[in-house]
Amino acid sequence: MIKLTIDGREVELERPVTVLEAAKRVGVTIPTLCYFEGLPNFGGCRLCLVEVERLPKLQTSCTLMASDGMVVRTETEQIRAARRAMLEFLLINHPLDCPYCDKAGECTLQDLVARYGPEAGRFAEGKRKHPESLDDPIIVRNMERCVLCTRCVRMCEDLQGAYAISVSGRGGHSLIEPFSGGRYDCEYCGNCLTVCPVGAIMSRLHRHSYRPWFVEREVETVCGYCGVGCSMVLQVREDSIVRTIPRFGLGLNNGLLCVRGRFGYDAVDGEGRLTTPLIRVEGRLEPVGWEEALAFVASRLGEIKDSHGGRAVGAIASGRCTNEDNYMLQKLMRFVIGSNNIDSAARFHYAPAEAFLESVFGQGITANLIPGIADSDGVFVTGGDPTAINPVLGLQVRAARRSGGKVIVLGPPGGLKRFVDHELVPMPYSDEVVLSAIVGGLMEAGRSSGENRAVEERLKELRLPSEEELSAAGIGPEALARAVDDLLKMTNPVVILGPEIMDGARASKRLFLVGAVAYLMNARIYLLSERPNYQGVMDMGCVPDLLPGGGPIGLEMLRDRIEAVLGLRVPEEGGLTLFEMVDEAERGGLRALYVMGEDLLFSLPDRARVQRALGRLDLLVVQDIYLTETAAMADVVLPAAAWSEKDGTFTNLERRVQLLRRGRYPRAGREDWRIIADIGGRLGMEKTYRSAEEVWEEVTHASPLHAGLGYSEIAGGGAVWPYHSEPLKGTEAGFAVQGLGELPGVEAPGGPYLMPERPLFHSGTLSRRSRALLSIHPEPYLVIPPSLSEELGVTDGGRVRVVGAKGTMVLKVRIDPDQREGTVLLSNTFEGANFAGLVGFTADPVTGCLTIEDNTVRLERVDDEAL
Repeated sequence: MIKLTIDGREVELERPVTVLEAAKRVGVTIPTLCYFEGLPNFGGCRLCLVEVERLPKLQTSCTLMASDGMVVRTETEQIRAARRAMLEFLLINHPLDCPYCDKAGECTLQDLVARYGPEAGRFAEGKRKHPESLDDPIIVRNMERCVLCTRCVRMCEDLQGAYAISVSGRGGHSLIEPFSGGRYDCEYCGNCLTVCPVGAIMSRLHRHSYRPWFVEREVETVCGYCGVGCSMVLQVREDSIVRTIPRFGLGLNNGLLCVRGRFGYDAVDGEGRLTTPLIRVEGRLEPVGWEEALAFVASRLGEIKDSHGGRAVGAIASGRCTNEDNYMLQKLMRFVIGSNNIDSAARFHYAPAEAFLESVFGQGITANLIPGIADSDGVFVTGGDPTAINPVLGLQVRAARRSGGKVIVLGPPGGLKRFVDHELVPMPYSDEVVLSAIVGGLMEAGRSSGENRAVEERLKELRLPSEEELSAAGIGPEALARAVDDLLKMTNPVVILGPEIMDGARASKRLFLVGAVAYLMNARIYLLSERPNYQGVMDMGCVPDLLPGGGPIGLEMLRDRIEAVLGLRVPEEGGLTLFEMVDEAERGGLRALYVMGEDLLFSLPDRARVQRALGRLDLLVVQDIYLTETAAMADVVLPAAAWSEKDGTFTNLERRVQLLRRGRYPRAGREDWRIIADIGGRLGMEKTYRSAEEVWEEVTHASPLHAGLGYSEIAGGGAVWPYHSEPLKGTEAGFAVQGLGELPGVEAPGGPYLMPERPLFHSGTLSRRSRALLSIHPEPYLVIPPSLSEELGVTDGGRVRVVGAKGTMVLKVRIDPDQREGTVLLSNTFEGANFAGLVGFTADPVTGCLTIEDNTVRLERVDDEAL
């Protein structure tokens, strides 16, 4: 136990901390400028000076470790004089433009000068001049205001890991500048804005339009972009969101945000936001009132159910909607209409991957805490770039590497490139060859533990590649051996699995092999999630074969429980997946489809086929915040509330249930659960609800997984799986794997493979509504390797015609020296220029996931004169 005295207050410490931190614990505030919680201590501003008995000089409390018997004073005349002198030095070059500066009101320097002085400066020389930089789309830099605290540099290097800025120049000519000069070559996370104590680095979105005293209220909520579930604070004025900020100590992201979370909040205010319900009249969507729209939907659903049975109706839930929204949709479908035809876009990758891994290893195999990644001594990544798909999770991988852990990436490393120890980039669709070789290397080292006999029996069937086959896949045997050797040395490893591992044929084999790598290494598995609530969609029963709580629909005990709670029967007939609903609609068997928060026509490949299927429906209802391409085909369009306009819960990829709080009230739309409940009431559903919390209360009774889990507990941040329940047991050995005894041949395709890009600056179609994100990434482009640009004779920014099996597009080109040979990338974000519009698809026969087909393309240079 360490005992010391600070300003006459006794402090007891169980472990050594700095004097600054010890003072905080007893309520003593020591002023700082360069110190920021979470950053490495710097001791450069000298404002945290304190007196320590028996030490002759003032000491910087942010770097001085507390020791037993210390007597510390933090406010003496000598200390105040030193602080006053340091502030006077800082003001020599700092402009006195507080009324004009956007940082006024929340500027640390302003506060310190007001507290300590000086009242006037004694230096008559002119101030240093440096022009304000507007080179960046969302960041403005004014280095005349910079006090060289280096907070931004330490944030960028030590927490973000982007290494985009540094101190350039020497002495009085020192500046904080991008390494590249001019515009930042960075991830635009904006975390440097969080830590800047003055107005040197600010947001262009709020330039000359924001002051902290404008904020009327602050709302703690959860980001609505990806499955990490970052906590954030919405700052609101006149029922408009004026800024989103993180807060250190709040949530698993602990003060960090990505570019989408910090700047993409304005996506809910994009042009074309739906303001009124629409009904198709004589081929055109016409505005109507809510009562007419809800009555029409209920009447038509009732007619179709009576004429064709509940199986003729299907619904698509959404990973962007809350647990309460999704639960209400499955209740309408299952218990009012009598159909198990409910699914979501989680069917593409996330839901099948989780279901398969749980069938192999048991329930909850992917329920692991994100901060634990940074504590691991090794990370194996495959299936996509975590720094783009789930950026704050990707930062944990970088942190693990900085702490001495090894990082091995199978596939293009993306934002992990400078953090990778082993970069294994095979030929397209050769991942299973490399995975087979890795599994073989681990087995040869005797890593089989005997804990999962089913897995080890199946591994005996695995055909291992020869050195020639491995080389043909693009990986040298020596490189693979070095990677396996480092895998064997890991004692606390993690495996991170992205959606791209499932894009090709035999997804079950690749999933099994990744699972086998984790099993043989005794590693934790993390499943990347592109939407904030894919896990919640599954947990709420928006899957044809699962009830709320994730229990199998065929389990009689669970059926009896939910039927007793709701007083309604679970339909016995099996349900259809999303892909099966498309097939059934095309055949004419599915007559009505209720789509909540998804743009199927845009997101699904083979647009012509999906359009044909949707066109054959007797009733298409779309509930969304914008008139999407699917909504434009609908018979009824219902305007919904966005994530920042509703209360409820999300379940992130850790399976942590998090509280979503309304930042503002919907301008015209309604909460999704409320719309569905109103329709259900018109179809005979007796229960009524006044709030999202009342819907959740029903969830806690209907779902054994969520029993006893109230909003108050969720708000505390500790609602982590399995909550108050017990996971289901006995799932081992109930799985099938395709092609264990085979290896794919490596053949040259007729053209490059078109692969999906998952860009950092966008997330599906929602982000294209954000003016801020569009200022960084304003248009679609085709990413190609340099060799292909030479072959085509096209330069960066030039245009090519992309001819695919399902469509043709003319796109701008971006040449990326790190792009894998034989492949080109296109995102699925921009209307009329998206990946899904050029390729076909089928459902994997084992996992049921989306399998991309017909994705070889032909590229032709397009000269400007031809446009």
